[in-house]
Amino acid sequence: MFSSAGPVGTKSERTRAHIREIALRSFRERGYDATTIRLIADEAGVSVGTTNYHFASKNHLVQELYLDVQVAHRTAAGPLLAASGDLVDRLRIVYRTGLDQLAPYHRFAPEFLSAAVSPRSPINPLSEESAPALAIVEELFREAVEVPRSPVPEEFRAALPHALVLGHLLLALFWVYDRSPGQERTRMLLERGLRLLRLALPLTKVPLLRAPLRELLALAGQVRA
Repeated sequence: MFSSAGPVGTKSERTRAHIREIALRSFRERGYDATTIRLIADEAGVSVGTTNYHFASKNHLVQELYLDVQVAHRTAAGPLLAASGDLVDRLRIVYRTGLDQLAPYHRFAPEFLSAAVSPRSPINPLSEESAPALAIVEELFREAVEVPRSPVPEEFRAALPHALVLGHLLLALFWVYDRSPGQERTRMLLERGLRLLRLALPLTKVPLLRAPLRELLALAGQVRA
């Protein structure tokens, strides 16, 4: 049994936190497929019933993993965003720190993707259950876009984070299949995309191009909805 010395709170809260810690560690070390409720319960020193009382299924623990990753993402990106006033650099910070937090899970990423790929899966990144974790990512992009003397016209700023989140998800999908050392191909793809964005930013102020851009951002919003 685990020691009662640990996080403050009720015994139930400490038990829940301990089960969560064991599960997240197992996801990192064993992946999605090999991490079972039985294994988590055994390592936590509690019954399967107790584990299911706190987390109804393994997928509920995957949602805890999503939140853990994105909270770490926010912690890593925050100080760097505070030190930069350049829009493209700020977007680079959010994307790169996001990839950094995913790195420990790359070996098992195909297992998580396989479990999440169905539109009906509760661990699909666009599912209602995944919304709290994705909201952290969107808030980071919203913060990144809000810079003094922004090169992006004000009418686009509210919708832009939605499109940037979709870019984040697509980049993560590419990352899953990236077998280059340290997933350098993914980071090279990101850098090329950011260079293209820097070149395209002045075009957002061209009146003739505003209507297509408005439609593109609306389309990104529809995908998120």
